[in-house]
Amino acid sequence: MAKIGPGIAGGSNRQTLTDEDGEGRKLFQSWCEAAGLSMGLDTMGNMFARREGTDPEALPVYVGSHLDTQPTGGKYDGVLGVLSGLEVVRTLNDLGIRTKHPIVVVNWTNEEGARFAPAMLASGVFAGLHEEAWAKDRTDAKGKRFGDELKRIGWEGEEPVGGRKMKAFFEYHIEQGPILEDEGIDIGVVTHGQGLKWLQVTLTGKESHTGSTPMYKRRNAGLGMARIIELVHEVAMDEQPDAVGSVGHVEIYPNSRNIIPGRAVFTIDIRSPDKDILDRMEERIEDGIDTICEALDIEFDIEEVGQFDPVTFDPACVAAVRSAAESLGYTHRDIVSGAGHDACWINRVAPTAMIFCPCVDGLSHNEAEAISKDWAKAGADVLLRAVVETAEIVG
Repeated sequence: MAKIGPGIAGGSNRQTLTDEDGEGRKLFQSWCEAAGLSMGLDTMGNMFARREGTDPEALPVYVGSHLDTQPTGGKYDGVLGVLSGLEVVRTLNDLGIRTKHPIVVVNWTNEEGARFAPAMLASGVFAGLHEEAWAKDRTDAKGKRFGDELKRIGWEGEEPVGGRKMKAFFEYHIEQGPILEDEGIDIGVVTHGQGLKWLQVTLTGKESHTGSTPMYKRRNAGLGMARIIELVHEVAMDEQPDAVGSVGHVEIYPNSRNIIPGRAVFTIDIRSPDKDILDRMEERIEDGIDTICEALDIEFDIEEVGQFDPVTFDPACVAAVRSAAESLGYTHRDIVSGAGHDACWINRVAPTAMIFCPCVDGLSHNEAEAISKDWAKAGADVLLRAVVETAEIVG
């Protein structure tokens, strides 16, 4: 798969609804058909490769993730979960094992959100969080519509979105953090997903000359931003162990060496698996922004541009993952997902759980992303056991 849309530094660039995404989908479809699976495709481009069970009326067990990548993404983020789902099916075929419940391997469209925001877009439509018309009207940086691009690459199906019922959904993913590697743990049993808030802050001061404006006369939007960045860090540190906070996207105007910034626009990202903590962090940050801006005589505006509540994954599915790791002799620990995943949305409409494997230095969304074969195998073993136990072996 990584041969399609190769990056410039050893990773992958297979952004959603590009020609490369279409080519990757075609390859995945060919592998699924070779494994005897039938392919379903809905109107958001979600792909569903089905292995029949012995009971046609039994609800299917779903397994998978996403094939799209960041512009400078790694080879394993998302892809590991989709192809490991296919490997589960291949293994059952090789061993002649039948299950009562069908097994469906899924590729969710536009998990990354790198080209079309927000992330987890198609699984969000599937779970009823977004209207399909709204989702298809999302545009990329060049003004191209999601719906138009989906048609252009030939992967818009006719099946209505969200009509499928699931017995369970399992998503296998790299951790995208350093905890498992640092602790020498084989398997992360994901119990929760962090809630998230994105706050876009606009500070308005006054542009003036850096050399001739006295310090006490300055209305420096850049200084306000710097103090708010420090505030976000302090608030997150006060809510340890699981809360995080940072400022990633930053724009300064007019961004000239000898002009005091008159305007700053930036996005605060705060996350916690506890909704009360997340709300408390937001309140403290907003109060702090008010205080900082009053002291610097600058104006501010705060807009919430992204939000989802913390996720508690299904106890029975989580127990199936934990039991699989224990029975196979792999070291494991409970863990909270710091990143958003399609499983976070699907958890709203079906029993869901996630499995993490370590990644080198916790690095992800980077072309240097790496995992070992042993890590990949351990996670796939656990995935196989959890899926098969849930799908019920026959005979």
